[in-house]
Amino acid sequence: MNKLIHPTKALPVLAMTAGVLAVYPRLVCRRYRILSRRIHTPFRLAVLSDLHASWYGAGQTELLRRLVKEQPDGVLLAGDMGPDWRPADNLRELLTSLSNRYPIFYVSGNHEIRSGRSRSVKTLMLEFGVSVLEGNTRILRKGMDRIQICGVDDPEVDFFFSGPSWMQQLHSCSDAREEEIFSVLLSHRPELFSFYAKENFDLVVCGHAHGGQVRIPGLLNGLYAPNQGFFPSHAGGFYRKGNTAMIVSRGLAKNCIPRICNPPEFLVIDILPAPERMFLAQRTGEVVDSLL
Repeated sequence: MNKLIHPTKALPVLAMTAGVLAVYPRLVCRRYRILSRRIHTPFRLAVLSDLHASWYGAGQTELLRRLVKEQPDGVLLAGDMGPDWRPADNLRELLTSLSNRYPIFYVSGNHEIRSGRSRSVKTLMLEFGVSVLEGNTRILRKGMDRIQICGVDDPEVDFFFSGPSWMQQLHSCSDAREEEIFSVLLSHRPELFSFYAKENFDLVVCGHAHGGQVRIPGLLNGLYAPNQGFFPSHAGGFYRKGNTAMIVSRGLAKNCIPRICNPPEFLVIDILPAPERMFLAQRTGEVVDSLL
């Protein structure tokens, strides 16, 4: 006969289990929808950010299996995908599988530039046919429809290279943008949202904030984020300013700094036709924000 466990003995085990799940949460897929009259064909974009060369199983199978199931039309890499100092084997494994399946677009992150590995990471990206965006624009086509994918280096480029400044790159993207075509700006840092909105991009996709590391869903959307400090205003999720929407990924990093109630994530963004210009962001069935 099985013996019943007394509640007072079970509570410590349950508390320990909940603590482990909170600090070491599993990978999640976070979904958003953007509706716009600028397109007639649905586009699905997958967003990977702040991998920091983390390991998701042999050949990155845990991440790849989940992503392939979503069948995206393109994949956006929003910076800090490579390691600071370690070999880039995990990133290479990811690119090996992704590059044969999807168009991929990449912008640099602050860690890649600060560590001096930006050029080597970009070279690796180019080896796999990834579009490296440095103030330029690419067209993603689906059937007879198309969207514009623009991208800028992380602003740390201003301190480490003598090439075009971050602001010059941003203006170049804005100047190259065709007004009648839906535009996506890929940029690492969300705290510069006011600059993006002034250029009237339809959608901005960022990373960098790591979800604020510590979250209390419904109460605290991030405790601390780089370049934003404590209680960051753009730690992760959907934001809107004027006619520009911004979606911030909480990233894929699994490192020595614990993520509490803040699971690593990749994003799936569906850009859908709408009868009038509006934005609707949806996450796991719950409407987050909308603009009619």
